[in-house]
Amino acid sequence: MRGTDRTDVYTRITNEIVAAIEAGTGEWRAPWHHDGSSIARPINLSSGRRYRGINTVALWVAAMNSDYADGLWGTYRQWDAAGAQVRKGERATTVVFWKQVERGNDSASDDDEGGHRKMFARAFSVFNVAQVDGYESAPVVGLSQEQRHADAETFIGNLGVATVFGGSEAYYRPSSDVVHMPPFDRFREAASFYGVWLHENGHASGAKHRLDRDLSGRFGSASYAAEECCVEILSGLILADLGIAHHPRPDHAAYIASWLKVLKEDPRAIFTAASKAQQAADWMWAQQPAEVARAA
Repeated sequence: MRGTDRTDVYTRITNEIVAAIEAGTGEWRAPWHHDGSSIARPINLSSGRRYRGINTVALWVAAMNSDYADGLWGTYRQWDAAGAQVRKGERATTVVFWKQVERGNDSASDDDEGGHRKMFARAFSVFNVAQVDGYESAPVVGLSQEQRHADAETFIGNLGVATVFGGSEAYYRPSSDVVHMPPFDRFREAASFYGVWLHENGHASGAKHRLDRDLSGRFGSASYAAEECCVEILSGLILADLGIAHHPRPDHAAYIASWLKVLKEDPRAIFTAASKAQQAADWMWAQQPAEVARAA
């Protein structure tokens, strides 16, 4: 995917995300807010692997716009190989595959943010299982709500970030490396409690001795909006893994305008935020015992 094609895919995916956020502003809803069902965990038909980073966000947008109920996706050829037929007139969703280019081959390549490596980007068109005929998804057996909440408690505990409960505000304080949370009974439901707790641990993942993201931005700045966007996507990724809904926070109304401003000014911003969110999700899973990570 060369020059203008690469620019076009950045712009196309960003525009779809912006449109989805603007359509949901009455409820302060963004594509990374979900109900915790399988649609929040997009999987490729052929490989059986989860989509990652910006591709997950792009597929969340498509699922949100079309009200899909299943997270299974594949290319036209993959569905055909599975004996299914994409229905005529169905609109594809764009995902991007990145591959590192071998040294000495500069064709169709692009520097990453730090200029440390060359990457080849290729766009693919995929379709959801709801867009095809002749295929039945296997039934998904979910854990009980109590088990999911217990798993979330264990998952967050394994991150090794201290939490102090009390007061009415949730925040991460970098100077002490401590997450502060209101008590459980201050939240309207368990999903909101775990969503906020993961959000603040998401900020903690960016500490200098962990992933070293810029946590110095003040409210209203581009760096603050970028960090909040990153951590919101991260929360959506982990809550999807745990099968827990990701609801908008009460303070999202204040963030929406700053998110939209950053995304509209830079089509690459959401790609960067999604990449850093995936990196943080990978770090969180790396803190879990091996048997837990394997089961996930």
